[in-house]
This record gives sequence, C-alpha cells and structure tokens, in this order.
Amino acid sequence: MLDSEKREIFRKVLQGEECLFPGSVYDAVSARLATEVGFEIGMFAGSIGSSVVLGAPDYIVLTLTEFADQARRICRNTDLPLLVDADHGYGNALNVKRTVEELENAGVAALTIEDTDLPRPYGTQKPTLISIDEGIGKMKAALEGRSDSSLIIAGRSSAFSVTSIEDAVERAKQYESAGVDAMFFAGISTREELSAARDAISIPIMLGSVSKELEDKDFLSSMGVKVALQGHLPYMAGVKAVYEVMKALRSGTKPSELGGASQYSDLISRVTRENEHDGWIDKYL
Repeated sequence: MLDSEKREIFRKVLQGEECLFPGSVYDAVSARLATEVGFEIGMFAGSIGSSVVLGAPDYIVLTLTEFADQARRICRNTDLPLLVDADHGYGNALNVKRTVEELENAGVAALTIEDTDLPRPYGTQKPTLISIDEGIGKMKAALEGRSDSSLIIAGRSSAFSVTSIEDAVERAKQYESAGVDAMFFAGISTREELSAARDAISIPIMLGSVSKELEDKDFLSSMGVKVALQGHLPYMAGVKAVYEVMKALRSGTKPSELGGASQYSDLISRVTRENEHDGWIDKYL
C-alpha cells in the first residue's frame, strides 16, 4: 500500500463518527501483530522509541534520525496507518520542519508536535511549556514541512496538566487557527476538561492515555474524540516476557520445560511472512 493511501485511511478515521484505540507498536513484528488482530491504526511513541532503540528512558536523548529510522522500519513492513509522537520536533521551528520532512519520507500517516519545553531546561523540576507564540511558529513550520497534503499534522499540548484549562483552550484555538489537522491533548483526565476542549475547537481531537473516567468509548466518540491511546502495554508485556524466559533459562530451566520453540513456530512464520518468501524463492531462485 502506498504511503498516501495509508494517510487517506487515517484521514477517514478523523472524519468518522467513532473513536478508535490505536495499537501501540514499536517494530515490524508488533505492527504486523496489530494488523492481524484487527487494529485499524497504529501508534509509535517517542518514549517507546527511546526504550527500543537506546534502552533509555523518555528523557529526549533519542535523535530525529534514530526515531525516523525506526518509524521507517515499521511503515515499510505493514499496511497499518501509523501515528507517531514527534515530541517537540527535536528543536526549534526549523528543526520541526525538518522533522516533518523526515517522518513523511519514513512513511508515517500522522504525527504530533508538542509545545512542551524539551529537553527539560536546567533547574526545572516539573514540565514547562513554550510560549503560545513559539508554539504557533512550530505548527506553521510543521505544515510548511510536508509535501504530501494527505499527511496529518496534529498539534499537541499538555497544558491541561501543566498550566490551566484556560491556557489549554487558548493554545488549542491558536494551533487550530495556524492550520493543524487535529489537536492531541495529553493530560486530560476529566469530562469537564474534555468538554472545554471540545467546545473550543472544531477540528478532531486525539487523547493520550485516558483516565478511568474517560474509558467509555461511546462517550469519547460523542465528544469528537477520534483517536485515544491506551498506553503501551504490548511493549511492556513483551519486555517482561523476555525477562522471565531469560531468567528461567539462566537458572537452569530446560527449554523443553518452557514448552520449547515449536509452540511459537506458526506465529513466527506468519509475522515474518515465511510463505511469501518461500514463494519468492521458487519464483526467482
């Protein structure tokens, strides 16, 4: 599937009536698994990228090149339209423009640019935000950076949890005026906050991991939320599973006692598309 086709699929999600939960993915195999179980769209987070690529926490030490390369590996191996968290765009507005260019080239369907002051400035203990004016500049630069008009660019803000409802609403209005396709809100935890966001803008809403109060998919749909994250449990569960198996093997447990490799062979064969490769061998070799 062409990148532009994936982007059009994602745009239809934003134009639809239903809120979707994306599958949290981090590599080619996880993206294929998400597709196999029925997820319509995928999400690749900056925090997970930092962990997968560097084995580092979400402290903005991952570079644009490293993040874009991993996004490319995901996109080239699946038809799953991919939303990515491009953090603060890896610098100022000029860096944001470059970030959009790289991620578009990597094949992503949608990306978010946030107004958090990153990396965290010296001497600060809590997250802070850049000014609204600088945020507007970043959004305009992001839009200028895309060459495929079907690529979705969403403004992102954590203002609901960092500053105030009033500030969050004003930022959303200004970013909508700048021309972003959607607003991604991180830190919304109550229906009152979501209502304030919905009343302030007319573009689609995306949400970070939802609180227990906002888990009702029908309610989210009624409030104009098109995409809502469910965290990144697949990656976390995978790390734990690898740890448990390695720990067992190192302590002397025999592979046969863990069920052996054969129990996974059918799944591995599917996600690596072994049949397709065998067909290519017969055709070309």
